Amino acid sequence: MTLPTLTPIRFENGLWQGHLQADSEPQVEVRYLGETLDGVRVSASDDGWNLSVPVPVAALSDGVHCFVIVGAATSEKLGDFTIIAGSPAADDLRAEVELLRAELDMLKRAFRRTQSGAE
Repeated sequence: MTLPTLTPIRFENGLWQGHLQADSEPQVEVRYLGETLDGVRVSASDDGWNLSVPVPVAALSDGVHCFVIVGAATSEKLGDFTIIAGSPAADDLRAEVELLRAELDMLKRAFRRTQSGAE
């Protein structure tokens, strides 16, 4: 048996949707803050299974909220999604990565100037 493949579709009106390709109807759980969410639905589609996850209202607040989708029987991770709301946190990992990229670009330009001046 192969592990189902999850493809995100959309997040709209508080409902996250994805598509699962699996041999048989997958049994999934969605975890948020260590708890399993209620109301998760899997329904048949032409080429697999549609997954619908109602996002709790508590997750639609300031901060970064991560959801992990796992196989119910195996607890193997099938996918995840993240919701970021409100003012971006100063210590948000994405902000840190962007800052590091900008600093790296600055260092590369300075290094290239130094190299071209040495010749």
